[in-house]
Parts: sequence; structure tokens; C-alpha cells
Amino acid sequence: MRLMRVFAILLTATLLSGCGYNQIQQKDEAVSAAWSQVLNTYQRRADLIPNLVNTVRGYAAHEQQVLTQVTEARARVGEVNVNAEDPASLAQFQAAQGELSSALSRLMVVVENYPNLKADQSFLNLQTQLEGTENRITQERRRYIETVQDYNSYIRQFPVNLTAMLFGHKVKPNFSVENERAIQTAPTVDFGTAPAQPTPPPAQQPVPAG
Repeated sequence: MRLMRVFAILLTATLLSGCGYNQIQQKDEAVSAAWSQVLNTYQRRADLIPNLVNTVRGYAAHEQQVLTQVTEARARVGEVNVNAEDPASLAQFQAAQGELSSALSRLMVVVENYPNLKADQSFLNLQTQLEGTENRITQERRRYIETVQDYNSYIRQFPVNLTAMLFGHKVKPNFSVENERAIQTAPTVDFGTAPAQPTPPPAQQPVPAG
């Protein structure tokens, strides 16, 4: 009987492995890890915003409207209790983060009008950190999208789809294509100096009559 139990366990393990059970677990863990990185980078941005707003207020206190927009957008992000397994919750999270990105873009437009602010060392440090964070957000979102696509494609394959169905593994929602396009076309959060204006061509000298 003991040998039969051992044989049954080995047979079950072999069948599960052959049907993709172990791979499903690995890919599911990869999705969870990628999602954690997405949340970490977004949280890093949220942590930087209060100091950014306070620094800008020190030089541009009368720009209260745009400062309030950034603060309120950050607060709305914090109110979203996102569940990445729920399409509606993920869409709400995307929308809130998109509003915050837009508010930050408007703030950076205001910053261009204050040369002293742009030369402030505290602002320069925040600028560097926020620029790096925005780049990380883009990278981690792309990594998450690719990881979810890999997972979803795998559990749709036969006979893996049968194993997935048996153990309750479903297709995961992903960041929408529309949202990705919006990010690509949104105003750039540029913390550098304003681009130089093109130099006009020299005026043509009149040709002497002759």
C-alpha cells in the first residue's frame, strides 16, 4: 500500500507537470512580481510629490490652482484600492494615475516661468529623482504588460487550458491599449530648460542694380 501511494503521488506530479501546472505557477508568480514593481514605482512617484509641491509653492505661491490639482490628483490615486485581477479596478487605477501624470505635466509648464525655482538645488534634486521615476514607471509597466501577455497566452494553449480550468486559473486583465497610447501622446514631463528657439535665417542682402 505504501508503494502504491508513492506511485500515485509520482504519477500525479508527472501528469500535472506535463499538463503545465508547474509552469502556470511560475508564470503566475512572475506576474505578481511584475505587478509589485509597478506599484513600487508609482508609490515612489507619489512619495516625491509633496516635497515637489512645497518647493514650487515657495517660488510660485500664487499658482495655487495647478498646485491644488496635483495635490488632489495624488489624493485620488491614494484612494484607489486596486485589484489587478479585476478589470474594472485596474481601469480605475489607470485613470487615476493618468490624471496625476497630466497634473504633473501642467505643473512643469508653470515651472518654466520661474528661473529661480529651476536653479534651486532642492528642486534640481527632486527633478532628477522624478525623471528617473517616470522612466522606471514606463519600464515596469511595459514589463508587466509583457509578463501578463505571456501568462495569458500560455494558459490558453491546449492541454494547459484544461489544467488552468481545473485549478481556477483565469486570463488576467492588462493595461489597455488605449491607455498605453494616451501615455505615449501625453504632454512630456520635461524638467529641463525650455527648448531653444530656432535661429531665423539671415536676411538676404539686396542685390545691387547693375
